[in-house]
Amino acid sequence: MNWDDIQDQWETLKGRVQAEWSELSHDEIDQIAGKREKLVEIIHQKYGRSRSDVEKEVDEFLSSE
Repeated sequence: MNWDDIQDQWETLKGRVQAEWSELSHDEIDQIAGKREKLVEIIHQKYGRSRSDVEKEVDEFLSSE
């Protein structure tokens, strides 16, 4: 699945994102709205991980969808 697909299907994927990154609030997930950079930014801030680690996590999440 590519990010265009994720943006189009964001409403159905929000639960999976919440399950993967449980510290994200519902408001934060709504703000992400299927945008990769926003997802990376919020996870980076919330979890304190390096951007490169977060980008790898997000890419792994994408490949599993």
